[in-house]
Amino acid sequence: MTRGRDGGTGAPPTKHRALLAAIVTLIVAISAAIYAGVSADDGTRGRTPLAGGPAPRGDAAPASTGTWVGAWSASPAAAEPRTETTGMAGRSVRNVVHAGVGGTSARITLSNLYGQSPLTITHASIALSAGPGTAAALADTMRRLTFGGSPQVVIPAGGQVMSDITRLPVPYGADVLVTTYSPVPSGPVTYHPHAQQISYLADGEHTADVTGVAYTSETRYWRYLTALDVLSNEADGTVVALGDSITDGAGSETGANNRWTDVLAERLHEAAADGRDTPRYSIVNQGISGNRVLTSRTGRPADNPSALSRFERDVLGRTNVKAVVIVLGVNDILNSPELADREGILDGLRTMVDRAHGRGLKVVGATIMPFGGYGGYTEARETMRQEINEEIRSGRVFDAVVDFDKALRDPYDPRRLRSDYDSGDHLHPSDEGYERMGEVFDLDDLKGAAPVQL
Repeated sequence: MTRGRDGGTGAPPTKHRALLAAIVTLIVAISAAIYAGVSADDGTRGRTPLAGGPAPRGDAAPASTGTWVGAWSASPAAAEPRTETTGMAGRSVRNVVHAGVGGTSARITLSNLYGQSPLTITHASIALSAGPGTAAALADTMRRLTFGGSPQVVIPAGGQVMSDITRLPVPYGADVLVTTYSPVPSGPVTYHPHAQQISYLADGEHTADVTGVAYTSETRYWRYLTALDVLSNEADGTVVALGDSITDGAGSETGANNRWTDVLAERLHEAAADGRDTPRYSIVNQGISGNRVLTSRTGRPADNPSALSRFERDVLGRTNVKAVVIVLGVNDILNSPELADREGILDGLRTMVDRAHGRGLKVVGATIMPFGGYGGYTEARETMRQEINEEIRSGRVFDAVVDFDKALRDPYDPRRLRSDYDSGDHLHPSDEGYERMGEVFDLDDLKGAAPVQL
């Protein structure tokens, strides 16, 4: 990896960057107004629990010893089509997520970011999966979730809520079932469409069902659920991977947890277990397919919000963040009708680094991988990719660099992915390609904090 961005050798701020920073400040201010009262950390604001009696005995529990870290996360990406009126009313939504670190207690975050009306959750549960490819739970792990001591909660439109802590041992690598039930219409549904994971739906209230028999519908979406935190003795902090479809895992085998972030999580877990001198971190995946540095899609709030506009929520708002990995830029190059301004993309990346540094976070950035043979490929776009990568490698953008381009490109045709690392569309890696990405990441680059600004 290449280290750099010492803060004194970079190019001086340009008018373009100053304008971009001003725009970002405005976006953050608007976002703050939208999410006022919403907590990403302790869940004590932005929720309105309903009266519902005490929590079931033994389910909710105070924290013991350890550190709260992110075990899994997914960015709310868009409003689910055709759910505008009824949402998921009358259905149990059983999300299946993969724990990237173990812990002794757990809590979740639910989002109604794209909802246009309050979302009423009357029942919610968490359990360990009985095995791959099933909606069944291990019976002795089923826990009812509560919110402010109540099993019911109303999440305002645009808001989110964190559950109470529940005592549930979550082993590293376990599949976890998080189930919610809403009896009344509320839409649109906030969802993450490219989960690379099978989850389940059932008609009626079956949140505590351990058999999984009622869950007759399979789905490739995650709905409402945006985070699973655990109280861990394995990790001291969280690494956030901010990216697009390549971080989202597009092209990898569904349900196999072969994203590059999964590979990195496994390496971090093994290093901690072996007592090696590497950071004791978990990693959470904040990839959104199609995501760009600079541009959001339409809507209020915008579907597929730009990395700049979602940085506060999806990076700084995660639990106990210590470092950030940014893998972005290819969609800005591919989707610009007149070729995006090279400096605009680089200024956008530097703006996110500055904001991370403002919170004391170290930032590792990735080079943009080749896409020769993909439908949007042109020589002009290839030139822009090379120019941006040259600047990234120079050390004037990030604190450290992981060179995914060098690791996955075809040595005989550097404009393309190596054939065994190509999923077939010439843009997204295969499972072997994702494994390679996770393996070339230098764990030592996660050490330390942001450089001191003089």
